[in-house]
Amino acid sequence: MPENEIHTEDVNIALIREFKSGSTAALDELVSKNMGLVKSLSKRFIGRGTDYEDIVQLGTIGMIKAARSFDEQYGTAFSTYAVPLIIGEIRRYLRDDGMIKISRDLRRRGSVLMKAREAYQTEHQKEPKLSELAEMCEMTEEQAAEALDAVYPVCSLQDSVGDGDDTLTLEAVTPSRDNEIEKLTDIIALRQAVAHLDCQQRKIIALRYYKELSQQQTADILGITQVKVSREEKRIFAKLREELAK
Repeated sequence: MPENEIHTEDVNIALIREFKSGSTAALDELVSKNMGLVKSLSKRFIGRGTDYEDIVQLGTIGMIKAARSFDEQYGTAFSTYAVPLIIGEIRRYLRDDGMIKISRDLRRRGSVLMKAREAYQTEHQKEPKLSELAEMCEMTEEQAAEALDAVYPVCSLQDSVGDGDDTLTLEAVTPSRDNEIEKLTDIIALRQAVAHLDCQQRKIIALRYYKELSQQQTADILGITQVKVSREEKRIFAKLREELAK
């Protein structure tokens, strides 16, 4: 880490200590010194129906939450710790404000598929394959997969820090390519979170987001169904979100 970054982190830690000792002025200074990070992350959400200044205010709330919950014993730089909380606060607002919408037709198809799935499980006492569900409902596998993803509960890394529907995917914690410092910060936080996943979950992450395979290709390699992969991804995102919020 460059010397100036080490100095900045020392200042952050000192200000957090003062803040936790009761100094509101220290919190104001901490937020001011890290406003560049808040604004950089806020720019990702421009064009989603919310004014940029409002997005920055939401990011600032996430920064304050990070200051309140940060613990030096985490062994993580404050900026690394703060990134998912800043993004999560923004994403929670966008989700709750109805920015993420699913078409009526997609919801209808998803409902049809879920009813067919329940009927199949009742009759056969096992999970149907995606191809079987699609055939039963007279859809292509691609249409079925899209509809199922839409109706399953959405959990995401950054979905507030929280939830999902922002469809927080790993992209949520992947910074823009023109900001290498931010990129490294996010990668460190994400690697720490991924280390807490079980073996199969790490394999899914590797196949889907490093080798960039489809859900069906991943399912074939692991010997499970595509629906299982989709479901596991939701669980993975929830667990990563929980780890990043600690």
